[in-house]
Amino acid sequence: MSAPAQRGAGVGWLPYIVAATFFMEYLDTTVIATALPAMARSFGIGPNSLSLGVTAYMLALAIFIPVSGWVADRYGSRTIFFGAVVTFTVASVLCGIAQNLDEFVAARVLQGIGGAMMVPVGRSIVVRTTDKSLLMRAISTITWPAIAAPVVGPPIGGFITTYASWRWIFLLNVPFGIAVLVAIAFMVPNLRGEARRPLDVIGLILSGASLTALLYGAELASQPNENPWTGVAIVAAGIVIGAIAFAHAKRHAHPLIDVSTLKIPTFSVTVVTGSITRIGIGAAPYLMPLLFQIGFGLSAFKSGLLLLASALGNLGMKALTTRILERWGFRMVSVVDVTIAGISLIACGLLTPGTPIALVVLVIFVYGVTRSMQFSTLATLAYADVAQPQMSAASTLWSAAAQMTIGLGIAFGALSLRVAATFHGEATGHVFTLDDFRLAFLAAGVLTLISVWGYAQLARDAGQNISSASRRQRA
Repeated sequence: MSAPAQRGAGVGWLPYIVAATFFMEYLDTTVIATALPAMARSFGIGPNSLSLGVTAYMLALAIFIPVSGWVADRYGSRTIFFGAVVTFTVASVLCGIAQNLDEFVAARVLQGIGGAMMVPVGRSIVVRTTDKSLLMRAISTITWPAIAAPVVGPPIGGFITTYASWRWIFLLNVPFGIAVLVAIAFMVPNLRGEARRPLDVIGLILSGASLTALLYGAELASQPNENPWTGVAIVAAGIVIGAIAFAHAKRHAHPLIDVSTLKIPTFSVTVVTGSITRIGIGAAPYLMPLLFQIGFGLSAFKSGLLLLASALGNLGMKALTTRILERWGFRMVSVVDVTIAGISLIACGLLTPGTPIALVVLVIFVYGVTRSMQFSTLATLAYADVAQPQMSAASTLWSAAAQMTIGLGIAFGALSLRVAATFHGEATGHVFTLDDFRLAFLAAGVLTLISVWGYAQLARDAGQNISSASRRQRA
């Protein structure tokens, strides 16, 4: 059944239901970093060995996200969304009760499969059932978890690990998962594709191989004990496979990932240029805690308190996002906001232990504000000109790009720090200095500023139809 026919009274709750699942996944992904040492002690292994669990999760996402749209169209969005939340919740329990590394990795793979279906299908349901006049508000609601979780995750993870047990990081998903399942059963429509498309097996293999190589290669290149050129070679292979997958999708009658959506200028900018922005901005959640703990010598708790300034900027901006976009337009907001974001990243690298605390908090707060504004802008503009029949395909491609850039942002931050240490003639494994962080933040800032050019190419009235509809609805 088509999306318009499914719109009803329950639609108003959909963004909040989907936002809850987003928060489950993104929080789970970010809090684990602070728990790795405690988990390693429980399993009797070194902390570096546990990176396999993080990698396994990311690779499962890379492989299964591309097929999420096809599965939802074939079997119904509510059916798949419900099953994905069940899978993610059960896998969370298995992670929490794991007794060794093998059990944990297997549970993380299962959790990745659930997350790969949960997030893109949830987003697709929202964009397919929400009228254009309400889309800005709906997108703003479902994107706040992705914005807030990387900032609030580490402090929460540190608190749980210190005062309880790392196992509760995963077990806390159970009550959230049960509540969401009840809401899905009663409030989520079971949308299906208008036509039954055959599964593009070749496209699935190519897209999965490309995303896997990109994520794994980037992570490998960032690891201090690995040969960086091996990682670079794997990333290059991923790019080549991606080009082959793109060519295949253009020729195939029913491609798994419909790249024709990239012909829509506003959607193309949010995927291509937006990916560059997300990688640059996404390096900060990795670099900031290290800067405060290693560069400033602060405890994990005090570092987490400083990062709350970014969280306040992230969340505080949500109330103003829609009005700012309506008043100034997507093009101007993107150009100005990304410029400020790039400058704030560079400014982070200039902070020292002697910098007044008020200035440190201000810089972090500005970063949080611009991060929130840009991520919300990208998520809203992406669907501004996408027709209803293409919504599912656009959501799949968007989800794949967004998930990939989360991993690449972290890897870029780690790789920049490693390159900076090498540039300063420091040995592998050296404790990073403020000069290293200065160059790493400079790299993240410059990459973010480079993306300004892409937003400048947008039409002045880009996304005007969605912002005009939002103004009319509110009036």
